[in-house]
Amino acid sequence: MLTFDNVSAHYGKIQALHNVSLHIKQGEIVTLIGANGAGKTHPPRHAVRRPARLQRAHCLDGKDITDWQTAKIMREAVAIVPEGRRVFSRMTVEENPAMGGFFADRDQFQTRIKWVYELFPRLHERRIQRAGTMSGGEQQMLAIGRALMSQPRLLLLDEPSLGLAPIIIQQIFDTIEQLREQE
Repeated sequence: MLTFDNVSAHYGKIQALHNVSLHIKQGEIVTLIGANGAGKTHPPRHAVRRPARLQRAHCLDGKDITDWQTAKIMREAVAIVPEGRRVFSRMTVEENPAMGGFFADRDQFQTRIKWVYELFPRLHERRIQRAGTMSGGEQQMLAIGRALMSQPRLLLLDEPSLGLAPIIIQQIFDTIEQLREQE
């Protein structure tokens, strides 16, 4: 599904990645584990955007997407949940998913938001609450729900368990497993 070949990346003068290759098959759950500053964030980040000074070559379903613009990559079924959740804090829970479902027509949007609420019932309960007032776990659910609104075939999550209680981490990972089984 997604292939990175010989990816090298720099942070200023420091080379963070040295010829990294990664091959992700459909239905696979892949994790990148390493110390802080080891470059774990770089592969998911450059799957959807092209930072300067990044040498890369990668494919989505066999298509070379090295020179594709971010919007095209996102429309072709890749979504990312960034580290730190980054919800739209002043918007309501109900308004946040709209930011991920902007390619959908009204009927598609309603179907998708219903599905997100089925995955994360807590979001439905909190739908009129401002996102910034929610707990970290609820914000993570919202960030994942927002990404799922685009119906991605590939969901990239950066530090999905960062700062969360163990019970919430388990809920998040159970949902990831459920998404894989639905594929």
